[in-house]
Amino acid sequence: MAATEKFIDIDGRPLFYQVTGAGKPVVLLHGFAEDSTIWQHQTGVLQEHYRLIIPDLPGSGRSGSSEDMSMEGLAASVKQILDDEVQAGESFVMIGHSMGGYVTLAFAEKYPEQLAGIGLFHSTAYADSEEKKATRQKGIEFMLQHGAALFIQQTTPNMFSAAFKQEKPEVVGEIIDRYSNFSTESLVQYYRSMMARPDRTNVLEKSTWPVLFIAGEYDTAIPVDHVMQQSYLPSLSYINLLQHSGHMGMLEEQEASNKFLLDFLAGL
Repeated sequence: MAATEKFIDIDGRPLFYQVTGAGKPVVLLHGFAEDSTIWQHQTGVLQEHYRLIIPDLPGSGRSGSSEDMSMEGLAASVKQILDDEVQAGESFVMIGHSMGGYVTLAFAEKYPEQLAGIGLFHSTAYADSEEKKATRQKGIEFMLQHGAALFIQQTTPNMFSAAFKQEKPEVVGEIIDRYSNFSTESLVQYYRSMMARPDRTNVLEKSTWPVLFIAGEYDTAIPVDHVMQQSYLPSLSYINLLQHSGHMGMLEEQEASNKFLLDFLAGL
Protein backbone atom coordinates (compact mmCIF):
# COMPACT_ATOMS: atom_id res chain seq x y z
CA MET A 1 0.00 0.00 0.00
CA ALA A 2 1.59 3.24 -1.14
CA ALA A 3 1.70 6.13 1.31
CA THR A 4 0.18 9.49 0.43
CA GLU A 5 2.73 12.27 0.82
CA LYS A 6 1.47 15.62 2.05
CA PHE A 7 2.72 19.05 3.07
CA ILE A 8 1.13 21.76 5.17
CA ASP A 9 2.42 25.29 5.51
CA ILE A 10 3.33 26.66 8.92
CA ASP A 11 4.33 30.31 8.84
CA GLY A 12 5.78 29.93 5.36
CA ARG A 13 7.69 26.73 6.20
CA PRO A 14 6.80 23.28 4.83
CA LEU A 15 5.86 20.46 7.18
CA PHE A 16 5.93 17.06 5.50
CA TYR A 17 4.08 13.92 6.53
CA GLN A 18 2.91 10.61 5.15
CA VAL A 19 -0.49 8.96 5.53
CA THR A 20 -1.08 5.27 4.82
CA GLY A 21 -3.44 2.47 5.81
CA ALA A 22 -6.98 2.57 7.14
CA GLY A 23 -8.60 2.32 10.55
CA LYS A 24 -7.93 3.96 13.89
CA PRO A 25 -5.32 6.75 13.55
CA VAL A 26 -1.83 6.07 14.88
CA VAL A 27 0.82 8.79 14.87
CA LEU A 28 4.50 7.75 14.72
CA LEU A 29 7.12 10.34 15.72
CA HIS A 30 10.77 9.80 14.90
CA GLY A 31 13.72 10.68 17.10
CA PHE A 32 16.81 12.89 16.99
CA ALA A 33 18.79 12.82 13.73
CA GLU A 34 16.08 10.71 12.05
CA ASP A 35 13.02 11.29 9.90
CA SER A 36 9.80 9.45 9.11
CA THR A 37 11.66 6.74 7.16
CA ILE A 38 12.99 5.29 10.42
CA TRP A 39 9.58 3.57 10.75
CA GLN A 40 9.80 1.81 7.38
CA HIS A 41 9.83 -1.68 8.90
CA GLN A 42 6.79 -0.94 11.05
CA THR A 43 4.72 0.80 8.39
CA GLY A 44 4.17 -2.26 6.24
CA VAL A 45 2.77 -4.23 9.18
CA LEU A 46 0.79 -1.53 10.98
CA GLN A 47 -0.88 -0.11 7.88
CA GLU A 48 -2.79 -3.35 7.46
CA HIS A 49 -4.77 -2.51 10.59
CA TYR A 50 -4.41 1.24 11.26
CA ARG A 51 -4.28 4.60 9.54
CA LEU A 52 -0.74 5.82 10.06
CA ILE A 53 0.22 9.49 10.19
CA ILE A 54 4.00 9.83 10.11
CA PRO A 55 5.55 13.32 10.00
CA ASP A 56 9.04 14.62 9.49
CA LEU A 57 9.31 16.81 12.58
CA PRO A 58 10.30 20.43 11.89
CA GLY A 59 13.98 20.57 10.96
CA SER A 60 14.09 16.91 9.84
CA GLY A 61 13.71 15.23 6.47
CA ARG A 62 11.58 17.29 4.11
CA SER A 63 10.22 19.62 6.80
CA GLY A 64 11.63 23.09 7.29
CA SER A 65 12.65 24.33 10.72
CA SER A 66 10.06 26.18 12.77
CA GLU A 67 10.50 29.29 14.85
CA ASP A 68 9.83 27.25 17.99
CA MET A 69 11.96 24.09 18.06
CA SER A 70 11.21 23.30 21.71
CA MET A 71 9.50 20.01 22.50
CA GLU A 72 6.32 22.01 23.02
CA GLY A 73 6.80 23.79 19.70
CA LEU A 74 7.34 20.50 17.87
CA ALA A 75 4.18 19.14 19.52
CA ALA A 76 2.24 22.19 18.33
CA SER A 77 3.39 21.49 14.76
CA VAL A 78 2.16 17.90 15.02
CA LYS A 79 -1.15 19.23 16.34
CA GLN A 80 -1.61 21.25 13.15
CA ILE A 81 -1.25 18.09 11.08
CA LEU A 82 -3.75 16.24 13.24
CA ASP A 83 -6.24 19.08 13.04
CA ASP A 84 -6.35 18.36 9.30
CA GLU A 85 -6.13 14.56 9.42
CA VAL A 86 -8.19 13.51 12.44
CA GLN A 87 -11.89 14.28 12.76
CA ALA A 88 -13.13 16.18 15.78
CA GLY A 89 -13.98 13.72 18.52
CA GLU A 90 -11.96 10.91 16.95
CA SER A 91 -9.27 9.45 19.21
CA PHE A 92 -5.76 8.47 18.15
CA VAL A 93 -2.61 6.88 19.54
CA MET A 94 0.78 8.60 19.47
CA ILE A 95 4.06 6.69 19.67
CA GLY A 96 7.44 8.39 19.78
CA HIS A 97 10.98 7.09 19.46
CA SER A 98 13.56 8.75 21.72
CA MET A 99 13.15 12.52 21.13
CA GLY A 100 9.82 11.69 19.49
CA GLY A 101 8.77 10.38 22.89
CA TYR A 102 9.64 13.74 24.45
CA VAL A 103 7.43 15.40 21.85
CA THR A 104 4.68 12.86 22.57
CA LEU A 105 4.78 13.72 26.28
CA ALA A 106 4.70 17.45 25.51
CA PHE A 107 1.71 16.81 23.24
CA ALA A 108 -0.04 14.72 25.91
CA GLU A 109 0.45 17.49 28.46
CA LYS A 110 -0.98 20.20 26.22
CA TYR A 111 -3.53 18.34 24.07
CA PRO A 112 -4.75 15.26 25.99
CA GLU A 113 -8.38 15.34 24.83
CA GLN A 114 -8.25 12.98 21.83
CA LEU A 115 -5.49 10.65 22.96
CA ALA A 116 -6.41 6.98 23.31
CA GLY A 117 -2.89 5.97 24.34
CA ILE A 118 0.77 6.91 24.02
CA GLY A 119 3.95 4.95 23.49
CA LEU A 120 7.49 5.69 24.64
CA PHE A 121 9.82 3.71 22.36
CA HIS A 122 13.31 3.99 23.87
CA SER A 123 12.21 7.20 25.56
CA THR A 124 11.67 8.71 29.01
CA ALA A 125 9.58 11.23 30.92
CA TYR A 126 12.61 12.26 32.99
CA ALA A 127 14.39 15.53 32.30
CA ASP A 128 18.06 15.46 31.34
CA SER A 129 20.40 14.89 34.24
CA GLU A 130 23.29 17.32 34.69
CA GLU A 131 25.58 14.63 33.29
CA LYS A 132 23.37 14.23 30.23
CA LYS A 133 23.25 17.98 29.70
CA ALA A 134 27.04 18.13 29.84
CA THR A 135 27.27 15.37 27.24
CA ARG A 136 24.84 17.17 24.94
CA GLN A 137 26.76 20.42 25.37
CA LYS A 138 29.94 18.66 24.25
CA GLY A 139 27.99 17.37 21.25
CA ILE A 140 26.85 20.89 20.41
CA GLU A 141 30.42 22.16 20.56
CA PHE A 142 31.58 19.28 18.36
CA MET A 143 28.87 19.94 15.75
CA LEU A 144 29.57 23.67 15.66
CA GLN A 145 33.24 22.92 15.02
CA HIS A 146 33.04 19.84 12.77
CA GLY A 147 29.50 19.75 11.38
CA ALA A 148 26.51 17.44 11.69
CA ALA A 149 27.72 14.77 9.24
CA LEU A 150 30.83 13.88 11.23
CA PHE A 151 28.82 13.96 14.46
CA ILE A 152 26.30 11.47 13.05
CA GLN A 153 29.09 9.29 11.68
CA GLN A 154 30.71 9.07 15.11
CA THR A 155 27.63 8.77 17.33
CA THR A 156 25.22 6.60 15.34
CA PRO A 157 27.07 3.29 15.95
CA ASN A 158 26.65 3.84 19.70
CA MET A 159 22.89 3.62 19.27
CA PHE A 160 23.07 -0.08 18.36
CA SER A 161 23.97 -3.11 20.45
CA ALA A 162 27.48 -4.50 20.02
CA ALA A 163 26.12 -7.76 18.58
CA PHE A 164 23.99 -5.97 15.98
CA LYS A 165 26.88 -3.76 14.88
CA GLN A 166 29.01 -6.85 14.37
CA GLU A 167 26.34 -8.89 12.61
CA LYS A 168 24.83 -6.15 10.42
CA PRO A 169 27.33 -3.32 9.93
CA GLU A 170 25.69 -2.52 6.60
CA VAL A 171 22.50 -1.43 8.38
CA VAL A 172 24.44 0.91 10.66
CA GLY A 173 26.27 2.30 7.64
CA GLU A 174 23.02 2.82 5.74
CA ILE A 175 21.53 4.81 8.62
CA ILE A 176 24.66 6.98 8.77
CA ASP A 177 24.48 7.61 5.03
CA ARG A 178 20.72 8.29 5.13
CA TYR A 179 20.90 10.95 7.81
CA SER A 180 24.27 12.59 7.19
CA ASN A 181 22.61 15.47 5.32
CA PHE A 182 21.07 16.91 8.51
CA SER A 183 21.77 20.58 9.08
CA THR A 184 23.99 21.40 12.01
CA GLU A 185 21.54 24.11 13.02
CA SER A 186 18.64 21.66 13.40
CA LEU A 187 20.61 19.15 15.47
CA VAL A 188 21.99 21.88 17.73
CA GLN A 189 18.48 23.26 18.25
CA TYR A 190 17.18 19.79 19.10
CA TYR A 191 19.93 19.25 21.66
CA ARG A 192 19.30 22.60 23.30
CA SER A 193 15.57 21.89 23.41
CA MET A 194 16.10 18.46 24.95
CA MET A 195 18.39 19.97 27.57
CA ALA A 196 15.70 22.51 28.45
CA ARG A 197 12.73 20.14 28.57
CA PRO A 198 11.10 19.63 31.98
CA ASP A 199 10.47 16.41 33.85
CA ARG A 200 7.11 15.09 32.64
CA THR A 201 6.54 12.17 34.98
CA ASN A 202 3.43 14.05 36.10
CA VAL A 203 1.97 13.43 32.63
CA LEU A 204 2.34 9.70 33.24
CA GLU A 205 0.87 9.98 36.73
CA LYS A 206 -2.20 11.84 35.47
CA SER A 207 -2.71 9.77 32.32
CA THR A 208 -6.19 8.46 31.74
CA TRP A 209 -5.01 6.34 28.80
CA PRO A 210 -2.65 3.34 28.61
CA VAL A 211 1.08 3.93 28.14
CA LEU A 212 3.40 1.64 26.20
CA PHE A 213 7.03 1.37 27.25
CA ILE A 214 9.54 -0.35 24.95
CA ALA A 215 13.09 -0.61 26.30
CA GLY A 216 16.30 -2.06 24.91
CA GLU A 217 18.45 -4.33 27.08
CA TYR A 218 21.60 -2.68 25.71
CA ASP A 219 20.28 0.87 25.38
CA THR A 220 22.87 3.26 26.82
CA ALA A 221 20.84 6.36 25.92
CA ILE A 222 17.69 5.34 27.84
CA PRO A 223 18.74 2.60 30.30
CA VAL A 224 16.27 -0.12 31.18
CA ASP A 225 16.27 0.82 34.88
CA HIS A 226 15.08 4.36 33.99
CA VAL A 227 12.18 2.90 32.05
CA MET A 228 11.25 0.53 34.86
CA GLN A 229 11.35 3.32 37.45
CA GLN A 230 8.62 5.27 35.66
CA SER A 231 6.60 2.39 34.26
CA TYR A 232 4.51 2.14 37.45
CA LEU A 233 3.34 5.76 37.22
CA PRO A 234 0.47 5.40 34.72
CA SER A 235 -2.73 3.69 35.81
CA LEU A 236 -2.20 1.16 32.99
CA SER A 237 1.23 0.35 31.53
CA TYR A 238 2.38 -2.08 28.88
CA ILE A 239 6.06 -2.85 29.48
CA ASN A 240 8.17 -4.64 26.86
CA LEU A 241 11.88 -5.43 26.70
CA LEU A 242 13.83 -5.93 23.48
CA GLN A 243 16.44 -8.36 24.74
CA HIS A 244 18.96 -7.89 21.92
CA SER A 245 18.60 -4.18 21.15
CA GLY A 246 20.32 -0.95 21.94
CA HIS A 247 18.48 2.30 21.17
CA MET A 248 17.24 1.33 17.70
CA GLY A 249 14.91 -1.58 18.35
CA MET A 250 12.70 -0.84 15.34
CA LEU A 251 15.72 -1.84 13.24
CA GLU A 252 17.52 -4.27 15.54
CA GLU A 253 14.48 -6.42 16.42
CA GLN A 254 11.87 -5.63 13.82
CA GLU A 255 9.60 -8.61 14.44
CA ALA A 256 9.51 -8.20 18.21
CA SER A 257 9.01 -4.43 17.91
CA ASN A 258 6.08 -4.91 15.57
CA LYS A 259 4.51 -7.50 17.86
CA PHE A 260 4.77 -5.16 20.86
CA LEU A 261 3.18 -2.34 18.90
CA LEU A 262 0.37 -4.50 17.51
CA ASP A 263 -0.39 -6.04 20.89
CA PHE A 264 -0.60 -2.61 22.50
CA LEU A 265 -2.80 -1.15 19.79
CA ALA A 266 -5.08 -4.19 19.75
CA GLY A 267 -5.47 -3.92 23.52
CA LEU A 268 -6.94 -0.44 23.15
